[in-house]
Amino acid sequence: MIKPLYEDNHLLVLNKPAGWLTQPSGTEQTSLEEVAKAWIKAVYHKPGNVFLEAVHRLDKPVSGVVVFCKTSKALSRMHASLRSKEVEKIYWAWVEGSPPASEGVLEHHLFHGEHAALVVPENYPGAKKARLHYQVLTHQAEYSLIEVRLETGRYHQIRAQLAAIGCPIRGDRKYGSMQDFEEGAIALHHRKMTFPHPITRQLITVEAPSNHI
Repeated sequence: MIKPLYEDNHLLVLNKPAGWLTQPSGTEQTSLEEVAKAWIKAVYHKPGNVFLEAVHRLDKPVSGVVVFCKTSKALSRMHASLRSKEVEKIYWAWVEGSPPASEGVLEHHLFHGEHAALVVPENYPGAKKARLHYQVLTHQAEYSLIEVRLETGRYHQIRAQLAAIGCPIRGDRKYGSMQDFEEGAIALHHRKMTFPHPITRQLITVEAPSNHI
């Protein structure tokens, strides 16, 4: 059942379930985009194909805010806002252990390997700088709940950078987690996103609830 976090003639913002793809992959795996297109077609009685494209993607095991554009004009303007760093993305993550400080900045250089991001030296061919801000919100047993604000948007950035400081995200076996989470999910949630509306330029903030993170 689709329950938009925000919707108008230009945008559709949804809360992606963990375990779903953001976009179709040519396989039979469920994608949020396909489900959303079918919903639009049914609710608005749209004939023919529905234009709907994600502005950004979340990894399959990650939940939370995904912004879709209903028009090509809105999509190009949203991409421009991302490039000019007018968009703020806030994530919550349960990690194993605790960072060295209650808040701080992580900066690494990442290389997009085969299905994983590798932390590499700055002069490594193809390396890209990755930077994020974090704050510890609470501790629970051997876990910490961390709020992350992205400054760059690299492949698997949060997962790789938190693992690099000895705090892998719970359930993220790819990056060294020793603990299980929910099936098909890791304990990472795109909690909040703030951005200028692509047409009106009004500042929009959307927040995605989670029962697990």
